[in-house]
Amino acid sequence: MPLTGIRVLDLTRLLPGTARAMRRMEKVTGRSDDMMIVRGVNVFPTQIEEQILKVKGLAPHYQIVLTREDRLDQMEVLVEAAPSAARADARQASAAELGHHVKGSIGVTARITVTDPGGVERSQGKARRVIDKRPKV
Repeated sequence: MPLTGIRVLDLTRLLPGTARAMRRMEKVTGRSDDMMIVRGVNVFPTQIEEQILKVKGLAPHYQIVLTREDRLDQMEVLVEAAPSAARADARQASAAELGHHVKGSIGVTARITVTDPGGVERSQGKARRVIDKRPKV
């Protein structure tokens, strides 16, 4: 039975009781919210969305892809270009602006990929914003 820690939203479970005075807790298996830890920085998808909405040439459809290269976490933001700014030069300018906003407000350097309008995967139910490809430890 998963238990949530006190206001930390970590998912774990208590181990069966023993003769010890305190019960032990199993290793943390995940989180009950969407927060990600990238290079020691707590990042929420809503923070990324807030920065995307500041850039006029981008649509609000995005995905965050997390990978690990050479023991360092990498974050890539896939975001759609707005129909009015689908030209290559406008995309590059929007990507640079979003990268600057993300680095300045959140403190993480992200690779920004601006796709064609409709280029970010849509789902039937809840939008799948985070794709974590990092190996599980």
